[in-house]
Amino acid sequence: MEITEAIKIIKAVADGVDPFTGEMFPDGSIYQNPQTVRALYRGVGALEAQKKREEKKTQLPENTGKPWSETEHEQLIAAFDSGMGISEIARKHKRTTGAIAARLVNFGKIPQQTDRS
Repeated sequence: MEITEAIKIIKAVADGVDPFTGEMFPDGSIYQNPQTVRALYRGVGALEAQKKREEKKTQLPENTGKPWSETEHEQLIAAFDSGMGISEIARKHKRTTGAIAARLVNFGKIPQQTDRS
């Protein structure tokens, strides 16, 4: 079952409606209990957060989270030393700019950014 479908069903139940027939649940039903409704909406919130994480993950570069090879490290350093920008290197390696910057910090090629907030 897709998350979107699960959310739709749970929201209907939380609203006191049978998601398959459209009928209202009777007064006194467990589905009309305020604690049950709160719990169902908590579940909806968790599923919506999961859906956002999954959507965001599909927008990340192909190699996000994959281990780096020694060859890739060498290519990264060579590209940076040749003057290629971090964004361009990230596209070439199919990684995030944050991942590229972190590797460059590890290799002493750029200073580590500090949080100034």
